[in-house]
Parts: sequence; C-alpha cells; structure tokens
Amino acid sequence: MAPNGAIHETARIHPTALIEEGVSIGPRSSIWDNVHIRHGARIGHDTIVGEKSYIAYDVPIGDFVKINAMVYICAEVEIGSGVMISAGTTFTNDLYPRALDKELRGLETSAVTEETLRCIVEDGVTIGAQATIGPGLTLGRFSMVGMGSVVTHDVPPFTLVVGNPARPVGMLCACGPRLVSHGEFLAASPDARWTCHRCSRVYGREGVSLVIVSDPHGPGVIRA
Repeated sequence: MAPNGAIHETARIHPTALIEEGVSIGPRSSIWDNVHIRHGARIGHDTIVGEKSYIAYDVPIGDFVKINAMVYICAEVEIGSGVMISAGTTFTNDLYPRALDKELRGLETSAVTEETLRCIVEDGVTIGAQATIGPGLTLGRFSMVGMGSVVTHDVPPFTLVVGNPARPVGMLCACGPRLVSHGEFLAASPDARWTCHRCSRVYGREGVSLVIVSDPHGPGVIRA
C-alpha cells in the first residue's frame, strides 16, 4: 500500500474521478469515471474501483480488491484483501438513522461519533450485486453474500448467506464452489471431510466452523 497521501505512479485515475487530499492509492490500481474517494482513504495495490462508486473518508481497502460500479462504502467500513464487492452494494453505519439531532434542533452530524458502528469485511469475501450490509457487522473470511441480500447479522467464514434478512444456506470453498449445504454441514460428524471439485482443497469441521485441512496450492496472495 502506498504511504498516506501518496498515489503511486502506476495507478490509473480517470480524469472525472474526484480524489480528495490525503488519499493513498497503491501500485497498478485503477480508479474509474466519476468515482469519489474522500480524504484519508487508503487503497492497496492491484485494486479496481468501478465507475460512480463512493468511498468515505479514512476507509482502508486492501490489495487485489474488485469494487464494481455504483458501490457506496460509508465511514467506519474496513475492507480486507481479495474482496469482491459487486455493483450497487450499499454499506450502512448508523445506529440511530435520523436526519435531525437528538435535540431536534438541527441536522444530525455526518461525522463519525460514538454511535457510528464499524463494519469489517475480511479477506476473500464476495458481496453480490445490490446487497445491503447492516451496521456493526463482520463478514468472515471467504464468505459470500448473495445478490440482493440484506445482511443483519455477522457472517461466519466460508459461509454463503442469501435473502432478506440474509440466512446461511451453504458452506463454500475459498475458490468459490459450494461444498455442502449449511444444514448438512451442521449435522455432519466431527471427522467429516469435503473436497472442492475445482481446486482440490480439503475441508473439515472445527466446532461449527469450516476449516481447511489440506491445501495443495499452498499460500497465495492471501492465505485461505
């Protein structure tokens, strides 16, 4: 990641993008048309920010991230590496979403306060198109949110959630395919194993969590 306030010489910035002071953009990253990135945001290397997306101030975004068009990332969201955020995704952070302040005498501040809730998107997560992510949540490593879902609870690692409100329906490999339904996973014996047909990684249970037992590929740009 580039130092604070530095845009690497290999980064590509569309002339219509609005990049405020103090933004960091790493090597080989691309910022497309009409993107707005607020002051203090930090974007890693080999990351793409699609057209008409908004990234709030001080938001950290990792390496090898794909942000599609018209994505809204508000303050206090943290995006890991290897994350895909599909078109039209909206993040939220407000515990008491009102236009007026608590005294009802003026507009509520848009600044971060003690009532602003933090959202963490861990490495390898995929968020489907038009999804809405509620405030104060953690999306676990390599989890996936189905398109159009409304997420109101934390999502465990390697878990697929869909619907409104989003609910777990399956367990996924780090490379994407579904290994087993969520119900079958919870009912399986502690020594059960699942092998991905696409990449040959082998998974097992650790309590109610899916874990990698064997990885023939070794560590990649992020560890699965």
